[in-house]
Amino acid sequence: MTRYVLTRAWILPVLFAAIASESALAQEVGTSPAMDVPDLQEQASLAGIEHRYNGPWEYFVGGGAAAFDCNGDRLPDLVLAGGTAAAKLYLNRSPTGGALKFEHKADAIPASAAKKVTGLYPLDIDNDGFMDLVLLRVGENVILKGGPDCSFAKSNREFVFDGGRNWTTAFAATFEPDRLYPTLAFGNYVDRSAPGSPWGTCHDNFLFRPGGQDGQPDYSEPQALSPGYCALSMIFTDWNRSGEPALRITNDRQYYRDGQEQLWRVEPNRPARPYRAADGWKRVQIWGMGIAETDLDADGYPEYALTSMGDTKLQTLDEEAEDNRPAYQDIAFERGATAHRPYDGDDLKPSTGWHAEFADFNNDGRQDLFIAKGNVEQMPDFAAYDPDNLLLGQFDGSFYEAGKAAGIALDRRGRGAVITDFNMDGLLDLAVINREAPLSLFRNRGTRTAYGLRPMGNWLAVELQQDGVNRNAVGASIAVKSGNETRVRKIQIGGGHGSGRLGFLHVGTGTAERAEIRVKWPDGAWSQPYRVFTNNFVVIRRGAKTARYWYPAEE
Repeated sequence: MTRYVLTRAWILPVLFAAIASESALAQEVGTSPAMDVPDLQEQASLAGIEHRYNGPWEYFVGGGAAAFDCNGDRLPDLVLAGGTAAAKLYLNRSPTGGALKFEHKADAIPASAAKKVTGLYPLDIDNDGFMDLVLLRVGENVILKGGPDCSFAKSNREFVFDGGRNWTTAFAATFEPDRLYPTLAFGNYVDRSAPGSPWGTCHDNFLFRPGGQDGQPDYSEPQALSPGYCALSMIFTDWNRSGEPALRITNDRQYYRDGQEQLWRVEPNRPARPYRAADGWKRVQIWGMGIAETDLDADGYPEYALTSMGDTKLQTLDEEAEDNRPAYQDIAFERGATAHRPYDGDDLKPSTGWHAEFADFNNDGRQDLFIAKGNVEQMPDFAAYDPDNLLLGQFDGSFYEAGKAAGIALDRRGRGAVITDFNMDGLLDLAVINREAPLSLFRNRGTRTAYGLRPMGNWLAVELQQDGVNRNAVGASIAVKSGNETRVRKIQIGGGHGSGRLGFLHVGTGTAERAEIRVKWPDGAWSQPYRVFTNNFVVIRRGAKTARYWYPAEE
């Protein structure tokens, strides 16, 4: 009895001390002690990456990155836009679970295309199993055909693609039914040849629908999407669960000249046409910079984060909207996701948001929202010190700012970004392109507590494969069920700000150690359920009876 009393008397003060230490840590970094805050350690220089996005006024916008496997080892490699500097390819040499490490592959990007790049998106256009790369540029846009061992060749002529001479700042791609190759959308900024340049009329955007025979795409007949309002991000989205893609465009300028955000119908074998007020489309006028999509409540209808100068919109389909009418309400304020001013420092001026992306950084099963921030250049009405946001999703559907606690509150001007697991340890890492400053590369090391680091929740990483057209299943949805919760993720090319990725799709599962995966393939067909153990990389080939595990190399 005495021993029990002494043990209890010893445990309680220690427990109270632990709670006090956690609370003190939470007060220090400004987060809830009950929340798993990821520890993101900046490692760009140590990882061997030296890169900046530079240039005059034409490069105030843009600054993207692409993450994808270009050499067959399934590790995500990096290609970085440089503006007036050359774009660079970095091969991922990170050991499993270790410090991030990259190797620069010189001359991987053809010299004729390497400069004036604003954004980059990976995509297997010709279905040959090698990832191609779309370069957005100030001038001619370029399609680089991928080959073995991260080799790339300029292929505009082979694909009958006219890259134009525009100032291109947005891109998205989808595979439409009964077409052998993807449909490509390019969003353009200011028309530099118009009166009043550089701040004159916005250029039209363009939709390239493919023709051509098997093995040889033909993009010779684009459709102008007019009017354009200076697009800075676009994404193909199935907003109404119809199975047909629509093109959502977020626009930077011209709202004072009757511009607005846009949604275009993209119906089979018909010219694309915009949704208008008569269709239920509600006019939204912002300085639109970036867009991200997710399905927060797994009901099949996506939500959208829209970044801008001043605040972030978080849109959900209006429950009172009539059937098949794209009317949205903004829930950013009630969910704590406006991100309208810097959360650190004493600068109270409005923020400037760029890349937006949903991802589960702490593997608790709830989507978090990352936003790259940074003054356009030296705009005095907007915050000069404007650190990137990491809004952690909470159990009640709201978001909590944890950027400072996580370690990403740097004094840099963020633009594009990619979120992926570079060292294959089940924790999402982060790369941020900065204007006139070094790239930020953050390794996710787990949860930081008063006593050090500890592991986070469980996770799955899923790769889809199918034969023939659209080998990477762009447009597919993955539903992961564990317990009573279902989490939905989608494979998309587009969104963010000038930045794209392809590869394993990451899903946090919280405490669940087993899960059931079902795939809605791009043509709408559902797979059988696949039962898997969490904390694994899972490869699902269409038609296979079982999913298989892939194990990264141990070093």
